[in-house]
Amino acid sequence: MKRAITFELCAETLQACLAAKEGGADRIELCSALSEDGLTPSHGLIRAAVERSGLPVHVLLRPRSGDFFYSDEEFAIMQADLLHARSLGAKGFALGVLLADATVDIERTRKLAELASPLEVTFHRAFDLVPSLDQGLEDIVTAGCGRVLTSGGERDVVAGATKLTSLVEQAGNRIDVAAGGGLRIANAASVAHATGAGHFHGSVRSAQPVFSRERSGVLNESAQSRFIVRAEDIRALVLKLARS
Repeated sequence: MKRAITFELCAETLQACLAAKEGGADRIELCSALSEDGLTPSHGLIRAAVERSGLPVHVLLRPRSGDFFYSDEEFAIMQADLLHARSLGAKGFALGVLLADATVDIERTRKLAELASPLEVTFHRAFDLVPSLDQGLEDIVTAGCGRVLTSGGERDVVAGATKLTSLVEQAGNRIDVAAGGGLRIANAASVAHATGAGHFHGSVRSAQPVFSRERSGVLNESAQSRFIVRAEDIRALVLKLARS
């Protein structure tokens, strides 16, 4: 029997959210500042994504960049952001809270999962920093998360494919393992086939040049660029996953 495939687009703009719907994504993980590996998105972006994408929007809870060992004040911000995003129509959350030794903070993770209930909670790629992924998975199950996002503890899903396979087997029906981190159109089918995962996560971004206009009226290409998401790229990746 062919397994069901779910693809979640990691989006930091409304343009990406609209492309997610058009391209056939199943869900959106909404964040800001992907250059910092993602931070909690703004009120306006959450509202727009919920109202206009037509897809379930899961909001990233990450109050700052850097590590995932949060102060009491930062944890309070995460709880407030969760409640606020929920009031705006978020259907789930992505979060990751670790202790100083980089093991899973079960108590705080459980508190956030309970606060979010009955909405879905994903433990994000902070998981890949945990010393023992096998024990980390059990801790996340204990904390009440329904999904874990991981590259198998490696730089990307290709390098981590072997560990991803064992995590999928260890998880069984207790928790969903989502493969994410370096997922591309070119490697999607092989990763899906190798790991047996049913859930996948990626940003599918393309760089687009930025132009500036001189006083003379001439347009020049800037050294900077911005990222966009094309619906056709999402569609191609989803098709690769479906055919794996």
